[in-house]
Amino acid sequence: MSDRDGGTGPLLLGVRHHGPGSARAVRAALEAAGPRTVLIEGPPEADALIALAADEDMRPPVALLAHVVDEPGRSAFWPLAEFSPEWVAIRWALEHGVPARFIDLPATHTLAWGREETEDKENKGSEGDKESSGEGASEKREREEEGEGEPGGLPSEPSEAVRIDPLGVLAETAGYDDAERWWEDVIEHRGVSDGDAFAPFEVLGEAMGALREAFGTGGHERDLVREAYMRLQVRAAQREFGDDVAVVCGAWHVPALRQRTTVAADRALLKGLPKAKADMTWVPWTHRRLARVSGYGAGIDSPGWYGHLFGAADRPIERWMTKVARLLRDEDRPVSSAHVIEAVRLADTLAAMRGRPLPGLTETTDAVRAVMCEGSDVPLALVHDRLVVGDVLGEVPAAAPAVPLQRDLDRLQRRLRLKPEAQERELELDLRKENDAGRSRLLHRLRLLAIEWGEPAVSRGSTGTFRETWRLRWEPELAVRVAEAGVWGTTVLAAATAKAEADAIGARSLADVTGLAERCLLAELPDALPVVMRILADRAALDADVGHLAQALPALVRSLRYGDVRGTDTEALAEVAAGLAERVFVGLPPACAALDADAAEEMRGHVDAVHGAVGLLGEGEGEGQGEDSASRGGIRGRWHGVLRTLSGRDTVPGVVRGRAVRLLLDDGALGQEEAARLMGLVLSPGTEPADAAAWIEGFVGGGSGGGMLLVHDERLLGLVDAWLTGVPGDAFTDVLPLLRRTFSAYEPGVRRTLGELVRRGPGTRGSATATASGIPGFAPDLDAARADAVLPVLRLLLGPDETEDVDGPGDSSTNGSSINVAGTNDNGADDNDLVGVGR
Repeated sequence: MSDRDGGTGPLLLGVRHHGPGSARAVRAALEAAGPRTVLIEGPPEADALIALAADEDMRPPVALLAHVVDEPGRSAFWPLAEFSPEWVAIRWALEHGVPARFIDLPATHTLAWGREETEDKENKGSEGDKESSGEGASEKREREEEGEGEPGGLPSEPSEAVRIDPLGVLAETAGYDDAERWWEDVIEHRGVSDGDAFAPFEVLGEAMGALREAFGTGGHERDLVREAYMRLQVRAAQREFGDDVAVVCGAWHVPALRQRTTVAADRALLKGLPKAKADMTWVPWTHRRLARVSGYGAGIDSPGWYGHLFGAADRPIERWMTKVARLLRDEDRPVSSAHVIEAVRLADTLAAMRGRPLPGLTETTDAVRAVMCEGSDVPLALVHDRLVVGDVLGEVPAAAPAVPLQRDLDRLQRRLRLKPEAQERELELDLRKENDAGRSRLLHRLRLLAIEWGEPAVSRGSTGTFRETWRLRWEPELAVRVAEAGVWGTTVLAAATAKAEADAIGARSLADVTGLAERCLLAELPDALPVVMRILADRAALDADVGHLAQALPALVRSLRYGDVRGTDTEALAEVAAGLAERVFVGLPPACAALDADAAEEMRGHVDAVHGAVGLLGEGEGEGQGEDSASRGGIRGRWHGVLRTLSGRDTVPGVVRGRAVRLLLDDGALGQEEAARLMGLVLSPGTEPADAAAWIEGFVGGGSGGGMLLVHDERLLGLVDAWLTGVPGDAFTDVLPLLRRTFSAYEPGVRRTLGELVRRGPGTRGSATATASGIPGFAPDLDAARADAVLPVLRLLLGPDETEDVDGPGDSSTNGSSINVAGTNDNGADDNDLVGVGR
């Protein structure tokens, strides 16, 4: 077979990786030449996987994944799209019964190369802490490896030589300022005519030869080793098949493969290469990952556009504009056939004005912006995201090799009907349904294993604990996470259990252990929970820092809420939580003494967190029988005693004292008169203005609804107003920032109402009902008829299904309504965001 330079030898087809024009040219050249074997740039360990490319369940984009067996996080990818020349060559070989082989340097060397480089950097104390761990190392390699002449997944060179972009140099030489535009004009828009199938490769090979003469290896020092190995593999194929050999590789390597060298010289370059035991398989890939320059991407800007060019048999611009119009119509934008016609005409005109043979992505984008998007970049961003890049997710057949954990995950995904998708979507789960509960368990267990397929989101519906909302998006690198997690077990349940136990042993703080206990309950890991609880009890007994205890308590108490809906036994958890709460009660008052401003603000956060935890822990007061119920029965009362202690000590910072008074008032443990008296004492002339301002911040600040409290209790507003007007001028500048922070957090309507009340003067809004009740703004008794009038509106807002969610069957309130106005539902969920609650 001619090597197209006048002699004989293998047919060298130099390509641009992931180039549709190169892919079409490769197919045409293979059809014209009919080689007896096809050699492809890629890791030889994947030879056994080539046959899977013909499987009907194999759908690109996909990638070859290689990872170190003993260190799964150290990995490399070789992505292949439908328009990748390598994929086209594989498919052609399989369709024609021709052997196909990979001839690049084996992954066993490339992965070991990366490990040695990382270890050298660590030993030298250089930057690169991130690179020493699994993902960081792989991402670093990928970022440095993405030249146009080599695929992703190869290790970077240790030298600091400047790496050149061959296509960029050629484009600049041709007078182009954009390498992508030059490539489109020269290759993508050039048809392959009969009898001239080899011309593109001859021209591109000559250009690369000139570049290598000018720049040497162009900073790709390790290419010398890779090319030596490829030459050896080509020679071996020639001995077996003669010269009827076709080689598909990066155009940058073509001059090196034509180079006349001895076998001994090539073997000398390969002597002493490091090795690592590697495993390899196919994994799904996405267009979005192909578009990323760093990480695990391939570094092409527009995989969706390239896929369209490769798949469009004729009239690619017209077909593209039709796709854009369909997308915009689906988003309720008024796009007609006339828009499509006009956009095509404009794209053609722009190409002619710019001297291009056919419109490229730049021209089509400009035409879409002007005609279909009316000059707006907002819908244009949608076109770029959905079409130019795209959310295509490949598929691999079940026969592809996989670690046992991946097999179990695939089985669970099929059983739960939870298919991985590249496009982000929201998933609403009702944990009372068996399948939804199984999905929740799977997602929580994967999160424990650092497989972040799903991310919890705030539910837009019910706030009950039986509802969960997830944002799902499957990213290709999650296949690496699954391989990494395989060291913990062969099933998702076993791996999550082992990982949770290991995390509990290695946890640094008490809050980490309590958070882990909560995650074990969410993931339903009954075997791991006893281990976590034992470590939690030991840590809690030894930790004397009240701040740590206060941080740990909320997560622990939240976990108790999952028992009813998930059917988990939380008795041991309840005992630890009650003991932790008692220790917080004892240690909190001394810990609040003599704090500076920052420490006082942090302590206020702890007080709020403990108060919320006590509210949940105390929901079971009076329920159940036995000593446990009795021991927990007074927990809310003991907490109120702690708050009273905090509110009355002068050594406690004002922000904490003010918060303690407010919490007591909200719980009904402190009367309005007493709260007003305490405020009056704090705002008296004998108190330092800064301390008084901090007290106000604690009492009405922090997003606790303090603005509405001042709106409805004008007596308190009057006290604040009188104190503020009496603050000396020199002290006013000191307290103003704190007061601005406090009142700026209120909603605009609340601020406006407060301003109006202050303008008219607090206390001028009196009425007969206010005077009779003794509390401004409130009547002496509840007006049931007026309260019932709200229920139909609430029923419309919540919907018929949500009505059952709030109270459950059998519950009812006034007039037979199932709306619960007490503020919680039957599962202990706080519904205060749906109906106002006043205690």
